[in-house]
Amino acid sequence: MLVFRGVPERATTSTVLTIGNFDGVHRGHRSLLAELKVQARQMALPATVLTFEPHPRELFAPEQAPARLASLRDKLELLAEAGVDRVHVCRFNRKLAALTAEQFIERILLQGLSVRHLIIGDDFRFGKGRSGDFALLKQAGVTHGFAVEAMSTVDIGGVRVSSSAVRAALAGGDIERAEALLGRSYVIAGRVMDGKKIGRTIGFPTANIQVRRKRLPLSGVFAVTVSGVAAQPLPGAANIGVRPTLEDGLKPVLEVHLLDFDGDIYGRHVDVNFLHKLRDEAKFDSLDALKAQIARDVAQVRAYFDTRSTRVASMIHPEA
Repeated sequence: MLVFRGVPERATTSTVLTIGNFDGVHRGHRSLLAELKVQARQMALPATVLTFEPHPRELFAPEQAPARLASLRDKLELLAEAGVDRVHVCRFNRKLAALTAEQFIERILLQGLSVRHLIIGDDFRFGKGRSGDFALLKQAGVTHGFAVEAMSTVDIGGVRVSSSAVRAALAGGDIERAEALLGRSYVIAGRVMDGKKIGRTIGFPTANIQVRRKRLPLSGVFAVTVSGVAAQPLPGAANIGVRPTLEDGLKPVLEVHLLDFDGDIYGRHVDVNFLHKLRDEAKFDSLDALKAQIARDVAQVRAYFDTRSTRVASMIHPEA
């Protein structure tokens, strides 16, 4: 997959295009991307995504901007997995926001990307004041010779699949619901960094995962698996939050205690897959109280994976 910063003044090739933030690349996004690939193959043109960095609400109302489901790196990896050929990451700034809908069509879609077929979500709006909509794009398509297609809503169990719905599920601790909406486990990726080693002193060494985002969509204690350490994902107990007992401040921290593992993994880039929430983050009066609670958490995590293994085994060997 080719990744471009911004949009050229003049396109070098025509495109089959979709536009959006694609935060989390959930099942609704993947349905749209699948259709994008079909159209692109039929027209022998690159399947192209135009996305924005930062999220528009981070520019206009940063204190109200939603917590990101994925970093830009994670998003690009998910788009590549979905089979996208090209991604244009367009910096969202006040200059771009000031473009009228008509200017956006002329400068971005026609001149910059030479769109031949455009696929958008059914709620897509664009241009200054969000004045552009599907009807305006259809009209422009007739005038300039490109097709416009709107993808209908995807819903799971009566819930519309959206990034907002995924965030709500994660914030509410319903990790299983978030997984259903995403079509995969919720993942936070990062590099294992050197920490204060407090966990080691109380008998529960942890891998400290670098978190670059200022806000995260979930907090608490979770059963997780970690990929990137061994041939198979390793089970663990994760705490994500601000560690109130240790008074670390407001910067989010992700720590994982890997079950039955003893090794040096500093510097590794790992994926933490969230499977089940145990409890909210809490403040304890002492390290001894914290240690006792971690022991209970680890026992719960072991029980979760024991039950999970039994459930998987019964599905594979139902006669057992």
